[in-house]
Amino acid sequence: MNEALGALRLKLGEDLSVAVSDWKPLWVVDFPMFERNQEERRWEALHHPFTAPKIGEASHLETSPGDCLSRAYDLVLNGTEVGGGSIRIHRWEVQQAVFRLLGIGEEEAQEKFGFLLDALRFGCPPHGGIAFGLDRLVMLMAGASSIRDVIAFPKTQSAACPLTAAPAAVPDAQLRELSIAVRRTVRGD
Repeated sequence: MNEALGALRLKLGEDLSVAVSDWKPLWVVDFPMFERNQEERRWEALHHPFTAPKIGEASHLETSPGDCLSRAYDLVLNGTEVGGGSIRIHRWEVQQAVFRLLGIGEEEAQEKFGFLLDALRFGCPPHGGIAFGLDRLVMLMAGASSIRDVIAFPKTQSAACPLTAAPAAVPDAQLRELSIAVRRTVRGD
């Protein structure tokens, strides 16, 4: 839903010639942590399952997850997201509550994220990060409508690289060296 509304906003701005020539940056904060997937009747993380709830909001995890706000942030420039990040969960019991809410059982959580859960159990300081899409910034500065227009080595829609001919077949010897088994399947009509 959010992606559709964002695309609609951009399309209306273009169609109505509501173009801006000034740089208008803004920080988007107070994201909901979860969104209800009505079809599958379950909660889904809007950012990722390691985003911390806002201070004082962890109590909503069990009672009203739809009201729980996250410590996530995006930097938007003239309607285009150019960076985003979050403060991560640093308490074991909060991470376990999020996993339970998302339908990730203890066994699955330990199998996939045991290293993280161990770190949280032994004491992990608050931490977070942010990543910027420099290609998106260049796109805006160049007045381009797609990052494909400004990326030095863009992939095609089939993920092929015209410059390097990637992806290429990997020799069997290299697969054996890396202990990778490729399962080849035949698609039926």
